[in-house]
Amino acid sequence: MSTTNAHNTPLASLDEWEDDLLKRYPDPDVIATTKSTEDYRNYDDPQRDTVKKFYRLNHTFQTHDFVMKKRGDFLKFNRKEMTVWDAFDFLNQLVDDSDPDTDLDQFQHLLQTSEAIRRDGHPDWMVLTGLMHDMGKVLCLFGEPQWAVVGDTFPVGCAYSDKIVYPEFFKENPDYDNPRYSTKLGVYDAGCGLRNVNMSWGHDEYIYQIMKEHLPEEGLYMLRYHSFYAWHREGAYEYLTDDHDKKMLRWVKLFNPYDLYSKNPEPPDWEKLRPYYENLVNEYLPKTLKF
Repeated sequence: MSTTNAHNTPLASLDEWEDDLLKRYPDPDVIATTKSTEDYRNYDDPQRDTVKKFYRLNHTFQTHDFVMKKRGDFLKFNRKEMTVWDAFDFLNQLVDDSDPDTDLDQFQHLLQTSEAIRRDGHPDWMVLTGLMHDMGKVLCLFGEPQWAVVGDTFPVGCAYSDKIVYPEFFKENPDYDNPRYSTKLGVYDAGCGLRNVNMSWGHDEYIYQIMKEHLPEEGLYMLRYHSFYAWHREGAYEYLTDDHDKKMLRWVKLFNPYDLYSKNPEPPDWEKLRPYYENLVNEYLPKTLKF
């Protein structure tokens, strides 16, 4: 992890390095090349009718017990062992029903994200984070329904925030009226830290667990919470966070515009980009990953 600034002069400390990176907050209007930023995440009138159907299922069936069962099952990583490139080929069989903003295959979206990060001069580990952030969606190819893999994430085991997309659909969830899970804190303590909170099951947690030995903590927060819009965009659930979460939030916010606004219909030129990304993967990751 390089501690040099944009002019390749050494930085005095890690804090200075962080401050230098965080000054490079992206301009959403520059990243969003084909439509205005206001047109992204349009859940009032999504372009695809799958979006509302998806969230009705997601909010109905993502219970605390369901999440714990899936963690116990999939975090054994005994489904498949693949190279990163085979995993991308595998992932490209998926079209994300929860996403109103893109119809490109998953690998093209990941390249758009990582290329936007690279253009703004961020370090290689963050470029790799962009490339890998949706890799956990391979869960769908292991037979999991999309409502258990994609979409915005939220804590389970406590009351649902009205800042979550389509909060009205939670009324069908068995936990909604469960005395143990329906209070503000539920099974948690105030300020317990997000690391002690069980999030709705999906690709964020899965790819975080796969990559947690290979990226710095800033990148791991980006992976683990990039779909937790109720927290990083709306400010909900702050009463569950601790001081460390508050420090890491700025990194999640730094990542989010690259993920969201880089989605456009123009696919990247993979043959031109291949040498850089092959070297990047070889530098940070083992030959195969267990899924």
